[in-house]
Amino acid sequence: MQLIAMHGWAGDSRGWAPLQQACQARGWDLQCGERGYGGLPPLVPSWRPSDPAAARSSFKVVVAHSFGPHLLSAAVLEQADAVVLLASFGRFIPEGRQGRTLRSALAAMAEQLQGPAAAAMLKSFLAKAAAPADPGLLPEGPAHGELTAQGKARLGADLAALGNTTHLPAGFPTQARVLLVEAGADQIVAPEATRALAASLPQADRLELQGAGHCLLGTAALPMVLAWLENLG
Repeated sequence: MQLIAMHGWAGDSRGWAPLQQACQARGWDLQCGERGYGGLPPLVPSWRPSDPAAARSSFKVVVAHSFGPHLLSAAVLEQADAVVLLASFGRFIPEGRQGRTLRSALAAMAEQLQGPAAAAMLKSFLAKAAAPADPGLLPEGPAHGELTAQGKARLGADLAALGNTTHLPAGFPTQARVLLVEAGADQIVAPEATRALAASLPQADRLELQGAGHCLLGTAALPMVLAWLENLG
């Protein structure tokens, strides 16, 4: 099995350490995409070529959190045999009054990114993403170090793209097996966006974790995802 994992906005590849350990134990090949918001260099993942001597080609799986699937190329997505979406969405900003409020919040975040309050804004956002869990459980990420001009620029560009998402990302493999892991107490993704994603993927398996925050901290999400992947064959 060959996996590509992609973090969401304001995260980085260090958050996949538990998945990496699980893949190593199973002999699965894992690549972690990296946007380079903080101190890590950007890494654009792509599928490794299949071994011509193998009896069959590797089974390709995308695992993405939140905005993660929108940060992957269409070439990666369209070749996936299975996709796991963790607290994700197609359209981030819902229609109507709530959508207008959320769009204003994104505009305020974008403005703060340009000034001295950028790190504090990121920490506030991540605390909300962690809730109701203790934000101290979050892995180290861009908010834990000094933000560079390049990092701020990437965060700003992706924040704008986040606000403009209206559907599944280009190349999404609608014939692939899909698992939607929904956070029951998500304070980042609106319930309307969660329901809209499920409606756009009626063939998907769904797993709702009651009481879980956007980052799924302190939940059984990982063992449940691993069990789902192991049962695909």
